[in-house]
Amino acid sequence: MISTPADLDDAASIAEGDPGEMLRQVASSAAQIRQAQLLAAEAGIGGLAADGRPRAVVVAGMGGSAIAGDVLVAVCGLSSPVPVVTVRGYQLPGWVGAADLVFAVSCSGRTEETLALAAEAVRRGCRLVCVGAADSPLKQIAVQGRAPYVPVQSAGQPRATLWGLTVPLLMAVRAVGLLDVPETLLEATAARLEDISHRCRPSSETFVNPGKQLAADLAGSVPMVWGTSPLAGVAAYRFACQLNENAKYPAVHGELPEADHNQVMAFDGPFGGSAAGDPDDFFRDRTEESATGVHLVVLRDTEEHPQVTKRREASSDLARERGVPVTELMAEGTHPLERIASLIALTDYASVYLALTSGIDPTPVTAIQELKARIA
Repeated sequence: MISTPADLDDAASIAEGDPGEMLRQVASSAAQIRQAQLLAAEAGIGGLAADGRPRAVVVAGMGGSAIAGDVLVAVCGLSSPVPVVTVRGYQLPGWVGAADLVFAVSCSGRTEETLALAAEAVRRGCRLVCVGAADSPLKQIAVQGRAPYVPVQSAGQPRATLWGLTVPLLMAVRAVGLLDVPETLLEATAARLEDISHRCRPSSETFVNPGKQLAADLAGSVPMVWGTSPLAGVAAYRFACQLNENAKYPAVHGELPEADHNQVMAFDGPFGGSAAGDPDDFFRDRTEESATGVHLVVLRDTEEHPQVTKRREASSDLARERGVPVTELMAEGTHPLERIASLIALTDYASVYLALTSGIDPTPVTAIQELKARIA
């Protein structure tokens, strides 16, 4: 915890509030894409083609590492000829077997749930690929199972190493013929991440910096983040996780149309905009305005179902009519990889800036470390 909130328009104040250099880690995303391509190629990912197409693809991971699986699922989308799923926990589904390809992803190579899943995949005779730290228990399992192992150079924190963990998965599914991911697409995605990093750089003032603007808008509220497609839904979940870990902040995530069947009711509750009363009513009871309110953040995909577009517009209008502030962010690019990368990059920056403007060091995850120690 940093006692003094950072002035987001003062570079020195930002640096003082970010001793673990989380902003630098976020800015490394483009470099991670380029480096991961080399590491995956050197690990022999291309050799997966020899065994042909798997029956299904399973990504085993936890926390920031599991998000790599969610991104893979989103990029493959509904066009994938085989199921692609992410598994979080200690056990593989009963249907997973020798015909399936399992990715075990752990930035540290020591995540206990992922180690359990990787070992189980070996016992079941699954095709296995491991992605993690160079010298780790996960690598030992890969060696025992004669599985390819892609070493990852962490950006500092697992949650900031998303693209170093994701690119090997993309290259692997390309090798087995499930997804067309040309080198030009990976480079275009890296270039887009560089552009967003430039726009969100610490020296850029708040009024022209979309990451700082979003952080300032969300300060003091409870973010409710909705995606308008499965792809944007993954970005919404990622943003909520980043708000939790970087800003130590509560957040709710959802996806349209499902959110319209439950979460929309929060607009009418004690955290809705109506809780503070009519802002134009001079005689309203301001003692109730200390209650934290919901702020709706809509992550928009450029490819929305027509009915979802109607729901998004109606939901946003409904929120505004009830005094709930609404922020809409549009994905950039044409390919699903570019689009999800653009949403994740901007919201990653916002989560760090929200931490800094709240006087919080974004890097430490003390509660997580304490929890691990208690169950060790």
